Amino acid sequence: MALISIDFRSETLKRSVQANVILPIETCDGPYPTLYLLHGLTDNCNGWLSYTRIRKWAEESGLAVVMPSGENSFYMDILVKDGCLGDFGEYIGRELVEVTRKMFPLSNKREDTFLAGLSMGGFGTCRNALKYSETFGKAAILSGALHFYEYPEEWVNTKGNTVGEVKNFGDLKKTRNSDRNPRFLMEQIKNDPAKSFPPFYVACGLQDELLEANRSIARALKEAGADVTYEEGEGRHDWDFWDEYIQHVLKWLGFGAGF
Repeated sequence: MALISIDFRSETLKRSVQANVILPIETCDGPYPTLYLLHGLTDNCNGWLSYTRIRKWAEESGLAVVMPSGENSFYMDILVKDGCLGDFGEYIGRELVEVTRKMFPLSNKREDTFLAGLSMGGFGTCRNALKYSETFGKAAILSGALHFYEYPEEWVNTKGNTVGEVKNFGDLKKTRNSDRNPRFLMEQIKNDPAKSFPPFYVACGLQDELLEANRSIARALKEAGADVTYEEGEGRHDWDFWDEYIQHVLKWLGFGAGF
């Protein structure tokens, strides 16, 4: 197994960016099926490596894993288009995939390209797997921070606003009918015969305050026509739950041998 840290200039984000890449070189030679794995709020590209056993499982499964840093962006494009921050949605949905495929022997097939994430990364997964449905063959949401358009605005602006992240979404009433809202993107796919939903896996802990938001999104995806696998179990919004359920994700993706 090779663990590689990469640093390159992102044209989309207009700056140097970092990511960690796991390549199971002892298991197979490639081209590798690839999981793009997103971290949560206030974390970075080291989170999954620090708090789960993803390195071991990737090596055993023959799955490449790319873990980018998404800052506190919720993996969305910026609202002010002439600013200098850049578009994280475009970065995740297109540029990062294109760049890493040039760097490493990764499969270029949609059916071998997956997106997953926890909390903020769960929102980023939901949003970008819908926005870039032509890129990702499957998507997995763990404890997704999906409350912004699912819960009452008062809750979102208080309990659901840990470090001021609600400002990323702009005026929630105005952006409800925009690609910041996963439900808006669901409707776009439903109404475009050229597009198709990737299958989704959604899981959340029974003691997690975001449980109802995850239930709600799973229902909405099913009603829109997506193939959805939904699970919930004992657990809170923490690494204990994510360390356990990323194994469920790998099994659902078809890389769960030995768990």
